[in-house]
Amino acid sequence: MALIAPSLLAADFLQLQNECDMLNESEADWFHLDIMDGRFVPNISYGPMLVNFFRKTTTKTCDVHLMIEEPERYTQAFKDAGADILTVHYEACIHLHRNIQQIKSLGMKAGVALNPHTPVELLKDVLQDIDIVLLMSVNPGFGGQSFIPHTINKIKRMREMIDEQLLNVSIEVDGGVTVDNAKHIIDAGADILVAGSTVFKAKDPIATIAALKAI
Repeated sequence: MALIAPSLLAADFLQLQNECDMLNESEADWFHLDIMDGRFVPNISYGPMLVNFFRKTTTKTCDVHLMIEEPERYTQAFKDAGADILTVHYEACIHLHRNIQQIKSLGMKAGVALNPHTPVELLKDVLQDIDIVLLMSVNPGFGGQSFIPHTINKIKRMREMIDEQLLNVSIEVDGGVTVDNAKHIIDAGADILVAGSTVFKAKDPIATIAALKAI
């Protein structure tokens, strides 16, 4: 059974407390928190202050996804804000192994995200050092995009690489996840589904999360 991590980026920011209460009442496993800097991606979201707000509203895992340049400058700040998992982008890290070591040294789980154009094979030499591989199934920066079909092949290949090394690394998929395609994604080898618009734009978000969880 896959973990469900609704992305708060798609929430109604005028009703954030209500949105958090809804997630806490639901079967959602994690809060997925997208951090964008307007440089690595063409959008700006929020920073550690809001992560700290989310942390105060829930006991669920806070899964922080940094879509930013120079993530090493902000690792401590997100740790202090309450992140349980910190994921950085392969494409944004000149010294990726050092970034991973920094995250782990602060007591957080470490994730590495790959953009749609980035081959999974590039993680071969750090796979044993991380907890999560986040495969972007849309181009990062904006919610509400359609799932890129080729991601299924990347999930399958990533699963093969993890299993070949007998590693305990989870595969997280982010972008365009719906109730309709979730089974296909899970069957390919995904462990964690990030869902933004699918959850928060639904008429009944709690039922939608339950439907994803039941797949």
